[in-house]
Amino acid sequence: MIRTAQRLAIVAAASALALAGAAADAKPRLTGEEQLAKMLEGRVAGEPVNCISLPNVQSSRVIDKTAIVYGSGSTLYVQRPKSGAQSLDSDDILVTHLTSSQLCSIDTVQLRDRNGYFWRGFVGLDKFVPYTKPAKVALAN
Repeated sequence: MIRTAQRLAIVAAASALALAGAAADAKPRLTGEEQLAKMLEGRVAGEPVNCISLPNVQSSRVIDKTAIVYGSGSTLYVQRPKSGAQSLDSDDILVTHLTSSQLCSIDTVQLRDRNGYFWRGFVGLDKFVPYTKPAKVALAN
């Protein structure tokens, strides 16, 4: 019959092995800057713009403590807030109150927790930098 102390030792050893295996399989987490660089790989920055048309935005992604990326067609607009960027969390829901159909550099965006929907803060926007893939150049024969 296994004693309670032996049972606890077996459970602790099994747990330690499971955690060690999971840690060995885990990939290192990329920083916000590294995630953004990976997302923009192969794209070229254009001239910053003051506003983007929200009806044309098909996606948005929050990059932790770094930026918000809005997808519009083949263009990615990178928004690096002038205030509050340290509050950005990829689990946040972005809440925007607009007076027109454009999101502009003078606007603010509220951050809400995805699970409890409680208010987490806000970011003050700056200009949007468009990133596009360069046009392929045909080689002359």
